[in-house]
Amino acid sequence: MPGKVITSFSRVPHSAIALLARLSVATTFWLSGQTKIEGLVLDPVGRTIELGMPRISEGALELFRSEYALPLIPPQIAAVAAAAAEHVFPLLLLIGLASRLSSLALLAMTLVIQVFVYPAAFATHGLWAVSMLYVIARGPGVVSLDHWIAGRYRARTVIRGD
Repeated sequence: MPGKVITSFSRVPHSAIALLARLSVATTFWLSGQTKIEGLVLDPVGRTIELGMPRISEGALELFRSEYALPLIPPQIAAVAAAAAEHVFPLLLLIGLASRLSSLALLAMTLVIQVFVYPAAFATHGLWAVSMLYVIARGPGVVSLDHWIAGRYRARTVIRGD
């Protein structure tokens, strides 16, 4: 019986695992990025949309001044960089474009958060890291623009004989 269960799990397609990893990481970081800005709210989980000009919230700036207090980076720059990264890279992961690069960038961000901001949250950060490492190691799967682009590139090189 245990052998059949393990065999059943081994049949789960890589693309399904990669898609779940991409979506879970993208959602986590997107929602975190949304807490750092005002003027633009796109919350697919809470089904909230408010269109406007995004700007860093005063609350986010205060967090970067006090609680986060990263070394070597001024709070204003850190807040803008974090908010931008938490919006751009999740979008790329969602559509599966530059998935490995986006996962690597968010993994680096996770390591900074783990080391400098919330060192006691290893269990959570470890789960994020495993998801990102999976995408980095195995790729985004067939449900991605990366896969589509790679297929187009391969087809073009076969036609030209490169």
